[in-house]
Amino acid sequence: MLKIFAIAVSLIILPAQVATSFAQERVRVGWAAMTSSHTPLWVAQDRGFLAKQGLSVESIFFGAGPPAMQALVAGDLDIVVTSAPNVVNPRLGGADTVMILSIIPTFIDHIVSISSITSTEQLRGKIGSVNRFGSISEMGLRLSLRRLGIDPEKDVKIVPAGGNPERLASISKGISQFTIMSEPFVREAEKLGLRNLVSMANLKIPLHGNGVVTREAIIKNKRPMVSRFGRGITEAIHFIKNDKEATKAIIGKYTRFSDPEGLERTYRNHMGVLLDVPYADPVGIKTLLDDMAPRNAKAAAADPKSFVDASFVQEMESSGFIKQLQRR
Repeated sequence: MLKIFAIAVSLIILPAQVATSFAQERVRVGWAAMTSSHTPLWVAQDRGFLAKQGLSVESIFFGAGPPAMQALVAGDLDIVVTSAPNVVNPRLGGADTVMILSIIPTFIDHIVSISSITSTEQLRGKIGSVNRFGSISEMGLRLSLRRLGIDPEKDVKIVPAGGNPERLASISKGISQFTIMSEPFVREAEKLGLRNLVSMANLKIPLHGNGVVTREAIIKNKRPMVSRFGRGITEAIHFIKNDKEATKAIIGKYTRFSDPEGLERTYRNHMGVLLDVPYADPVGIKTLLDDMAPRNAKAAAADPKSFVDASFVQEMESSGFIKQLQRR
């Protein structure tokens, strides 16, 4: 199971769906970070929901959101499945990035610490690790610490360490004393004697931990493709809610975990937050802009509504597509 920690790749190409009897439109999709928040994308591919929509998807793994977004802005990708910071930062810099669906509308990660830390107050003076600066893991940790009454700028030191496997290795080696981690990696951390200190979902911080992101130029030129992709992901969300065992098998396939308890916990973590109607609520963007505002004048002046495009979910609602899924 721990062999995943030895993986050191910057790019993994996942198999595209086998084409159906009608012509398929090729789509390049990036996804950021090895976390189970990408389960709807994995399910949409494995169960053929994207192929059903006439899409042949080349799904490309990036180690974090910023490089995936760089590829999107450069025109090398059509869509990225990533978090709110990776939409906001490029747009504040002049890019036309926009979120069309929310997959995870809050933080569902956990703060994991060495066993000797038994309370959040004991995090003061310690080193916390995140994926990289500017990533959703950094934002999640900083916002969560503030909610817990700890100043992330003064009370702790935050360092980049890589993805979930690398962060687990970092804390296990004593390089950091706490980190942010998702299931099923939290289960693995507990088996190594680390402490599951805080479930961030309990903090109920509104911020899109994952969503479907594209560019306004792509929407203008390829709107039907973007719409079909959104439908495929929405059907996958419905499937996740209704077929636990098949979903857990897919999570295990991509994360390379087979521990039954870890997979069960991962599934329960997601079921608590997945939306039947996956609107990207501007409130989830406002949380991020408010956090950035003291350091960034553009963030202070930005309208959260400009970072989302609700029209795709509105179309799925008005056409009866979502109601049809719910009747199954």
